[in-house]
Amino acid sequence: MSALNAEVSGRGRRDLVLLHGWGMNLRVWDGLAESLARRFRVIAIDLPGHGRSDWDGVTYTQAAQTFRVHETLAPLTTRYLLLGWSLGGQFALDLAAAMPAGIERLILVATTPRFLAGPGWRFGVKETSLERLAAQVRADPTEAVKGFIRQQVRGLARRTTGQVLSRLTRALTQGGAAHPEALRWGLERLRQGDLRMQLSQVRAPTLVIAGQDDRITPPGASRALAAALPKGSFRQLRGAGHVPFLSNRDQFLAALDGFLRA
Repeated sequence: MSALNAEVSGRGRRDLVLLHGWGMNLRVWDGLAESLARRFRVIAIDLPGHGRSDWDGVTYTQAAQTFRVHETLAPLTTRYLLLGWSLGGQFALDLAAAMPAGIERLILVATTPRFLAGPGWRFGVKETSLERLAAQVRADPTEAVKGFIRQQVRGLARRTTGQVLSRLTRALTQGGAAHPEALRWGLERLRQGDLRMQLSQVRAPTLVIAGQDDRITPPGASRALAAALPKGSFRQLRGAGHVPFLSNRDQFLAALDGFLRA
C-alpha cells in the first residue's frame, strides 16, 4: 500500500495531525493550519481515496485503512496531537485505540462512535437517511457530495452559511474530489461501524467538540462519546454546526488552545 498524500506546515515544536471528514480533503484545514502555524508543526492528511490520496480498487478493511494513515505518519512523526473531524474522528479513534503510545492528546470534532441509531444508542440517524445518501452517490457522486456539503451548513446564520459553504466548496475544488469507491466505502463504514466497545482503550486525554446546531452529528452523540472515554471532556459551541472550525473559528481556537495548554 502506498503512502497517503500529506502536507506539512508550521514551525512549532509539537506536531498536530489533522484528519478531514467524508468527501472532503486536506484543503479544508488551510485556515486552521494558518492560525496554528506559529505554535505547531501541522500535518494534514488526505484520507484514502480522498483528495490526492490514491484508491487502488482493493476493498480495504477498516483496520487496513487506519494502518495506511499510521504508515503515512511514521516517517513524519512519532509523537503527536491528533485532531479528527467527523469521519476523520472515527479514524482518529481507531488510531488512538490501536496505537496509543504515539498520541499525546486527542481532539474529536463532530464525531460519534456510532453513526446509526440502534439498540442502546438513540443519538444516531435512521438507516434510511444513510441509504438515501448512498443511492445519491451511486447515481452521481459529485452531486451527492455537493448535497452533503449543503447539509453541513444547515441551521447556521445566513451570513455564516454563505461563508462556510464557500470555503467548503473551494477546498473541494482545490484539493480534489474523492474517488466514488472511497465514498461508498466510507458510507458502508458508517453503516456498520460501532466503536463503543473500543473506547476504553483510548488512554489519551480527549476533548470532544460539538456544534450546538449540528444536523449531521447530534451534540448528544458527542456528549455521550466524551462521557464514555476514560479521559474525555466535552465542549459544545453555541451557534455552531457540523463545521465549527470554519463557522465559529474564534470559539473553536479558544477551546483548542485551552485543552492543548493544559
